[in-house]
Amino acid sequence: MAAPQAVRPTLAITVGEPAGIGPEIAIRAAWALRDQANCVLVGDAAFLALTASLIDPAIRLAALSTQALRNGGLPHFGRDRIAVVDVPLAAHVVPGVLDAENGRAVLATLDLALEGIQAGWFEAIVTAPLQKSTINQAGVAFSGHTEYLAEKTNTPQVVMMLAGQPAGSEPYLRVALATTHLPLRAVADAITQDGLGRVLDILHADLRAKFGIASPRILVTGLNPHAGENGYLGREEIEVIEPALAQAQARGIDARGPYPADTLFQPKYLSEADCVLAMYHDQGLPVLKHATFGRGINVTLGLPLIRTSVDHGTALDLAAQGLGLADCGSMEEAIRAAMAMVIASRAH
Repeated sequence: MAAPQAVRPTLAITVGEPAGIGPEIAIRAAWALRDQANCVLVGDAAFLALTASLIDPAIRLAALSTQALRNGGLPHFGRDRIAVVDVPLAAHVVPGVLDAENGRAVLATLDLALEGIQAGWFEAIVTAPLQKSTINQAGVAFSGHTEYLAEKTNTPQVVMMLAGQPAGSEPYLRVALATTHLPLRAVADAITQDGLGRVLDILHADLRAKFGIASPRILVTGLNPHAGENGYLGREEIEVIEPALAQAQARGIDARGPYPADTLFQPKYLSEADCVLAMYHDQGLPVLKHATFGRGINVTLGLPLIRTSVDHGTALDLAAQGLGLADCGSMEEAIRAAMAMVIASRAH
């Protein structure tokens, strides 16, 4: 007797800024991967139906109202169509042109996705890029997906990780950040023993629970050139990073370093690691984006849910030129990563 097929992961895909490329890449990626995942688009159903018909008349969408979802849960749809939970926009969409009237509707898609996670409708959230300015102009203080999801789930600390498969035979690359969007002059003060310890705890726990890695191996960069060169180029490695690593190792975390960032990102070192922890944004992410351009994804660790995203922005200029120009590769990889994390979490 053949083994039963595993239930397809059910993913909420928020379509992001309607004037950008988010709706197009969400539709195209969800349709391409419909055999592997039950992708549920969250956005304006009429607008998405029109967009889908212009991309490919063969794409079939099935609209659901939020009230129907709350009353009866998510109905079963086969692989011949994609469900859309209708979150109506307030204003007509002009591709490439931002409109603050739609800012609150964009935010409402995130709220609906979170509600669906808590209700058990969805197993993960995949987010298309949004425009922070339109939400702020709509009168809502908003600094980004990551911070908003952390606030809404009462998560005291999250970790930003980007990941992707480099071209060729190099190992899958994961790069997490000890600090994120800070001015460079503020980075050193933001790196503390306790803070690094919390980041390493989150990394270790989520690599196990959400990626299915039984014994994660984490390589940690230094902050200064040559990892401080024994204090000659800075003492943060000696006074902060090394003690934090020693404490993490005492807790059973396989975290090694600090290593010079300019030599760490080589296959011979990365083949022995499940993740690299970089000290700041532009220390680790340029390497990853160069190696995985068009296939990289963003993962938020530390949340009580699975959230992946693309590693690019709204591309308003591209959207203004019309459909068919945007590359949906990063969105497809974000969906695949969410699927894999759901399966690993089920097993865990």
